[in-house]
This record gives sequence, structure tokens and C-alpha cells, in this order.
Amino acid sequence: MGKILTTHVGSLPRTQTVVDFIFARERGTPYDAAEFDAAMTQAVDDTVAKQVAAGIDIVSDGETSKISYATYVKDRYTGFDGDSPRNAPADLKKFPSFLKRLADDGGTPQYARPMCVGEVKSKGQGELEKDIANLKAAMNTHGVDRGFMNAASPGVISLFLQNDFYKTREAYLAALADAMKAEYETIVASGLDLQLDCPDLALSRHMLFNDLSDEEFIRIAASHVEALNHALSDIPADKIRIHICWGNYEGPHVCDIPMAKMFDTLMSAKADYVLFETSNPRHGHEWTTFRDRKADIPDRKILVPGVVDTTTNFVEHPELVAQRIARFTDIVGADRVIAGSDCGFGTFAGFGAVDPEIAYAKLGALAEGARLAK
Repeated sequence: MGKILTTHVGSLPRTQTVVDFIFARERGTPYDAAEFDAAMTQAVDDTVAKQVAAGIDIVSDGETSKISYATYVKDRYTGFDGDSPRNAPADLKKFPSFLKRLADDGGTPQYARPMCVGEVKSKGQGELEKDIANLKAAMNTHGVDRGFMNAASPGVISLFLQNDFYKTREAYLAALADAMKAEYETIVASGLDLQLDCPDLALSRHMLFNDLSDEEFIRIAASHVEALNHALSDIPADKIRIHICWGNYEGPHVCDIPMAKMFDTLMSAKADYVLFETSNPRHGHEWTTFRDRKADIPDRKILVPGVVDTTTNFVEHPELVAQRIARFTDIVGADRVIAGSDCGFGTFAGFGAVDPEIAYAKLGALAEGARLAK
């Protein structure tokens, strides 16, 4: 068996300095723009250095400058204002005492989720180009050949920044796809891989569409992939990663739609790299879906299973990581598996269940498990 490459989903813990700058911008508090940029450059360099030290082969900028993986678009595109209604996932509503405990403990991240109230248009790629420059400089400094940058999918934007302007959901998705297309292409043109974050293909089932049947939701999800594929029409599939998840939060997750039902939708996306959860207790068993549907996995697809969880402070034993990797190499071969994480460790700025030092210890266990699998 050859070397198993390692990566992760993208977001990583941010320093308090970075968090303070991001929330100053978020709240409209005065701050020095040059100091902001310098802090982001230094933080990305440190983040890449830590990934390299942990043994990660395909690195990211940790989404350092973004308030969150989805709502950052409000700062880079026109058409967003006000606030969107909050809607707790259906599984948390089933356990109201736990939901209250999360809220009382500060377990719900606080950040703006404006509505779409006007035409969505890019404000330019300036902020993105800063992110790209920071990541590429850090990669050069630390001798990394391959990196990726996250971007929100049209579907996940529509999940968190809800529509109050376009006549239909389909029209909103189409507008988002048209607007995001340049962002996606700019990332790939820079030499980085593009990762599309698509929890809308699973999480939104029990967060926004819990009044529908599974079959009705699958049709909704298919429309999200159609919009995404349109936005990706001019990008080679071998430069694209897609990540699906059911929400990066500790909770019962008893309302999660099974991977078996979303498998065909996931495989229909124009992305050669498929990232998905397979370590947390609710989805650890679903590796069997890939085993049972082996014949339906296109030959081009590279599987990137999450082999470490991102919602607990347990550090997985490398032997367990190796076992999780082996499940997938047995299905598609070692050359079509990359070891990844279930989700990001810093989904929202200043918020994360996993201690920052433990997050990197988990990435170290991921890398050691990949070596053992080899």
C-alpha cells in the first residue's frame, strides 16, 4: 500500500487576536485595517506551520479571516441586510433541556445572519485575493506543495442567509451560483484546490426542511447540486472537493437523514474529492454504504472519510484511525483514499467544542494513523 495522504475539512481554531479583529469588523467597531491584515497574514502562517508539524499533507488557511464558513459571503457580496430567523435543528428540539443547556453555556455562536434583500453581486475579489496570498506565502515558507481553500456553496448560503428578495428558491439559488462562480474560479486559477462546503445536502434536512418527506428533500438537494454544478462548469473536477455533513455540533443527531439516502446526490456533484463524516457515533457505521454501493462510485472519485471526530476532546488512537482508513482502502484502493476529519475545528470564529491544542493533537493522530495504514 502506498502513502495515504492527509488533509482536513478546512476551518481551524483562531487566536484571540484574530477573533477580536473579526468581531470588531462584524460589529462595526473601529479597527486598524493594516493591523487586521497583518494579523491575518501572521495567523495563517502559524496555522500552516502547525498543520505541517502535525503531519498534514494538503493544508488550508484555517478559514482564518472568515466569521464563519457560510455567512462570510455577506461581507463580500451585495444584497444582504437585516437578520434571518434562527431555527434550531430538529434533533435539539426533541431534547429541550439539552438545547437550553447549550444556550445557557454559550453553546450557540452569535453572529449576524442577514436576509437576502436585494440582488446578489460580488463586491470584488479583493478579500479573497488576500486570503489566497496569505495561504500561498505560508505554503512557500513551510515547504507545502498542495493546499485548498474553502468556499460556501449556493445551497449552504441559502440555508443560513435566507431569501426575501428573489421570487422563488430556485431563482435565489441560480443567482447565488452566478455570483459565486468567479470566487470558485479565482481560487482554482491561483493553483489551490477548491473545497465546497455543502452541509445543505444533509444538515438542512433537519434544520430547514423537516416538514418534508425524505424523498421531497432529496429533490431539493438535487436542485442545490444542479446550481452548484452550474457554478463549477468551467473548473476541472480534479481541482474540486465537496464536503457534506449533518452539522458540526455535539447533539443527539437522531433526525439526521442517512448517508444511504444522500449517496446518489453526493456522487452527482462535479467534484473528484468527496469529504464526509464517518467517525462520530451517529455516522461511524455508514462506511458500509460505500462498501455496498462500490459499483456506483465513479472511478474518478477520491474518498476523503473523516477519521477523527471534531466535536469531542477525545484524541483518537492512531490504531483506530488506521482501522477507519483501511475500511475505505479495502473498497476503492489506497490510491483513491485521503484521510480527513469529520468537519472543521473552527466552524465559527471564537467558537469550537475542541480545545485548540487538542485539535492539532487530533490532526497528529490522523497523520500517525495514516502512516500506520501504509
